[in-house]
Amino acid sequence: MLNTILPLLQAGSGAAPAGGMGGGSSMLIFLLLMILIFYFFMIRPQQKKQKKIEEARNSLQRGDKVVTIGGIHGKIVDVKDRTFTIEIAHDVRIEVDKAAISFNEAELGKKPEAAKEEKTEENA
Repeated sequence: MLNTILPLLQAGSGAAPAGGMGGGSSMLIFLLLMILIFYFFMIRPQQKKQKKIEEARNSLQRGDKVVTIGGIHGKIVDVKDRTFTIEIAHDVRIEVDKAAISFNEAELGKKPEAAKEEKTEENA
């Protein structure tokens, strides 16, 4: 059986494809299409999310309640260039990097004005 299939395969592979370049151009188009799909469905949304997180971290001010990525809850008492000082208990303060503040999807979806209105309602 192998003796009959092998010559047929060899004869079929020697024929030149019609259309000049053949499968090379279609493979290149397919590869470019896959790159575009990855960009629009994976890379671009992740970049947008990262930008929202960065904007949210930069908008934090003194008095805002935050949660670190380690799960520590506290209130911001000082804002520096790259760090926050957070009060986690009475007279207990820690300094954390701005990147250590976590956000969930609900917090990122809120507009800054809505978050400020919510904060003032809690204080009233």
